[in-house]
Amino acid sequence: MAKVDVNATFRRLQNRYRLVIMNDDTYEEVVTFKLSRLSVYIGLSTIFVLLVGLTVALLAYTPLKYYMPGYGAGRENKIELQVLKMRTDSLEQALHYKDQYMDNIKRVLNDGNTTQRDTAVIAIPKQDNSND
Repeated sequence: MAKVDVNATFRRLQNRYRLVIMNDDTYEEVVTFKLSRLSVYIGLSTIFVLLVGLTVALLAYTPLKYYMPGYGAGRENKIELQVLKMRTDSLEQALHYKDQYMDNIKRVLNDGNTTQRDTAVIAIPKQDNSND
């Protein structure tokens, strides 16, 4: 494997290049830039860091953060969710009891009483209520 010369790599990064923007019709130089590879890397890295920083700041300090999944108002939302769960459970239970009540009413009105009646004759001795 070939050894990489650090000095040669750094010199290559510092070589100067000229970027010329010309008018196509008149061949007049509109803008001229003197650049090196190092300055281009630094410029692009700076732009990238600034864009990431602006995006993070935009999401952290504006109401856009509420659209991010997993982010909420925190404890208030959790408490509200628990209250709503308890209300839902109690409403489901009340609905179940009401349905049972209505079924029992329907059964009584339709004479659908399914309980067995005791028809065995019980001998009860008569008591004498005469005063002696």
